[in-house]
This record gives sequence, structure tokens and C-alpha cells, in this order.
Amino acid sequence: MTIRVGILGYGNLGRGVELALQKVDDLALAAVFTRRDPSTLQLATSGVPAVSVNDLEAWKEKIDVLILCGGSATDLPVQTPEMAKLFNVIDSFDTHARIPEHFAAVDKAAKESGHLGIISVGWDPGLFSLARLYGNAILPDGKDYTFWGKGVSQGHSDAIRRISGVKNAKQYTVPVEKALEAVRSGAQPELTTREKHTRECYVVLEPGADPKAVEKAIVTMPNYFDEYDTTVHFIDEEEFKKNHSGLAHGGFVLRSGATGADGEHKHVIEFNLKLDSNPEFTSSVLVAYARAAYRLHQEGQTGCRTVFDVAPAYLASQDGEYLRSHML
Repeated sequence: MTIRVGILGYGNLGRGVELALQKVDDLALAAVFTRRDPSTLQLATSGVPAVSVNDLEAWKEKIDVLILCGGSATDLPVQTPEMAKLFNVIDSFDTHARIPEHFAAVDKAAKESGHLGIISVGWDPGLFSLARLYGNAILPDGKDYTFWGKGVSQGHSDAIRRISGVKNAKQYTVPVEKALEAVRSGAQPELTTREKHTRECYVVLEPGADPKAVEKAIVTMPNYFDEYDTTVHFIDEEEFKKNHSGLAHGGFVLRSGATGADGEHKHVIEFNLKLDSNPEFTSSVLVAYARAAYRLHQEGQTGCRTVFDVAPAYLASQDGEYLRSHML
């Protein structure tokens, strides 16, 4: 049986989910739901309708899993619990501090309606979370380290674009190589925020804007740049379009620990990602967990789950016999 998937939201993430579904045989796109005028959407999958969000309820028997592709700030805290009343759901909620309350809201709605939801699916939270869990379970005597980048921070880029005089901007988070190598050595250093990452900004100015004033506004911005060594590069629009139009990202999760009676044997576990397209990779993770959500629900499970609760075999399209003979 083909698992019928709906997409709610058709931005970078929603388009990525659509492309990811084209790579698999056991899931298929049934509909894309949008707050925009559906007639304005140009889908990449022929024969699939774009549907107004106002008509979601009419699709509750036609969708096996709904993948929510909105933002974590305002969309998902409202949408995921609401949609869990109608569908099995997947989201990429990534506000780490608010995951417990989001989990509780989705769990309540999904249990009451008999559905299953998996939240905070992606690479951080998501795959990086699993790497941290495995590291802690295996090396209880140790320390965690997470480095992000080099990659585009969309929130920080948006913050720069809001500064008066800025026409366009991209901000890259960059791990400090010296700090990364110290962790890889097993030294278990204590690292400040400034010692772990730097920030590089590429800015296109409006005509007549003062570059010194813009640079000062960036590097002193609280909660974004004031705790980091920040470099600002002013470039023209042509260079921006040529070299800074992508959404690359990635990062590293490390667990540095020790075994032995006196901790004499040192070990470092490292998991890293290098991504050409952050939204397309995240979308691919969402699709794998959509498969898992369907299977878990078929077994009679309801309520909310995270990546910690889903056995790896549920993610794979192959059966257990294949996995044991080819991947174990």
C-alpha cells in the first residue's frame, strides 16, 4: 500500500518534502495545503491538487500522514496540535526550550483523536539529538559538544535585513577550528560562546547607506552578534546573487568521554553533516519519519513521539530481513 502524504505549507521546506517524496516508492503526495490562493501554486508533481487550508477537514480520510512545513515561532505551536485532531502529523519544531510544552499539546490532541504525531524531526533537533543520546548512553563519563556550520542562519540573516540601510544580507555561522580540534583531541575544554563559533555577514547596502553605521548596528546587536566575533563584508548585488543565494548548512555533534577504572582510556564519538540545502535535507528526514508515523499508527499507537521513541527500522522502506542481511 502507498502511504498518502499531505503537505501543509509550500515554502522552502514544503517544496523540499515534495521533491523528497519523488525519491521513494512507498509514499506519495496526495495534496498540498496552503494559506495562499491555491491557483497561484506551481507544484512540481503533476496531478496533485493545491488546496486551501480552509478545506483540510474534507481530506481527513484521504491523507495518512500530514507533514507540517510552517515555522516554529508562530505556525507549529498552533497548527500541529490542531492538525493532530484530524491526521497523523510530523513537524520540524526546533525551538529547543519549548519542546516539552509542544510535546504535551500534541500528545493531548493526538490521544484524544486517536492519531499519532512525531515532533521536532530534522537534524537539530532530530539526528543531532540521537547522536547526543547515543553518546551519553555509551559514555556516561564525558561531555557533549555541538558545533553548527559553516551554514546560513536564516534568523540572523533576517535580523540584519531589518537594519536601516540594508538591502539584502546573509549570515553564516562558522565553527572555530581550534575549538573543534581541541574537542576531537579528547581534551574536554570549557568553551565560551565566543570560543565555539564566529559569524560572517555578507551585506548589500541601500544607495547612500553608511557602512560604518550598519556594521556597528550588526556587531553590537544583543542576542544575535554581541557575544561573537563577527565579520561584516559589504558586497554588491551581483556578487550576492552569484555566491550567497544558497541555504547550505551542517555541523558536528561530539561526545568526549573516558572508560576504565581511573578514566585512563579516552574516546571521542563524532557525528557530522555537510548540507548543500538545509531545507531539502530536513525534508528528507521528515519523509522518513512520515513512514514511521504511519507504521506506528497501524500498530495501534497514538499520542506524540520524538525521534528518541522511534526504532530505526521504522524509518526504512526495506523489511527487517533485508536490513539484517544488508545493513547490520
